[in-house]
Amino acid sequence: MDLMTVLGTIALGILPISELRGAIPFAYLRGTPLWLAALIGTAANLLVSPLVYIFLSTIHHWLYGHWKWYATIFDSKVEHVRRRLSAKIHTYGFLGIVLFVGIPLPVTGAWTGTLGAWVLGLDRKRSIVAVSGGVLMACCIVTLVLALGKGAASLFIKIM
Repeated sequence: MDLMTVLGTIALGILPISELRGAIPFAYLRGTPLWLAALIGTAANLLVSPLVYIFLSTIHHWLYGHWKWYATIFDSKVEHVRRRLSAKIHTYGFLGIVLFVGIPLPVTGAWTGTLGAWVLGLDRKRSIVAVSGGVLMACCIVTLVLALGKGAASLFIKIM
């Protein structure tokens, strides 16, 4: 496994668009063993939640305190989201975050799960644990799909 594959896997695991859905297949298709691709991609994606909280506790607070227009827009959007989702959060709680992050669909993942937990004012430590659980669940799903996908091809293609 070359350095570019490792760095690309880490970058894709951290980026909000790809996360695990991009990192694991990227490494695997470049010849990395599936277990190692899953390990590197998951480790990178597990960094997202703490990084998002660091950003929100520093840059957001600075922007909120210095730019009135930012605070106004932020307050109106956050209040709207909180009103819309508060009933669902009380129903599903942190399990909802695990499932939201863990099912690898577009716009679901560690970034949106962490941001959603923060916007809704949920406990930071419990949110990071819930997001991490979701990341591990997504890792299992993506890895299983890749493992079965390669094996399933042998049903239709004779490999010589």
